[in-house]
Amino acid sequence: MKIGELAERTGLAPSRIRFYEGIGLLKVERQPNGYRTYPPQAALVLNLIATAQKAGFSLDEIRMLLPPDLTQWQHGSLLETLRRKVQDIEELEARLAQSKAHLIAIVAEIEAKPEAMDCAANAKRVLSRIQLGELESPALVSGDVKALHKVSQR
Repeated sequence: MKIGELAERTGLAPSRIRFYEGIGLLKVERQPNGYRTYPPQAALVLNLIATAQKAGFSLDEIRMLLPPDLTQWQHGSLLETLRRKVQDIEELEARLAQSKAHLIAIVAEIEAKPEAMDCAANAKRVLSRIQLGELESPALVSGDVKALHKVSQR
């Protein structure tokens, strides 16, 4: 099938289909005139890619997960990868819950400003408590910010 038909079947823009082809996630044959011809399973592959991305898999992870031939799935490897992704999500959820609790504690501390104190003095008071470790810092790790950004883009 041609790219227009594949785009119509999947709801993806032709540019996205070409992108997936360019990074090696989608196989395509070229006709002598240069036109792309996609195999019937291309729509399934694109749907798998979209589903995996919605589940939080990066394109590199999808590349490692997708077999060259969809009839050659490695059952054990697939289950292990999916379970590992669930564990990653659970760990991120735990870190996010801790970060949320930390932010709620900071908000409460800011709101507990003594009436006679101005905002600048209150800011110093709160920052001092944070610096002394009286308010715990969040446990986000470097990959969390990237993961959060991906989630916020949906």
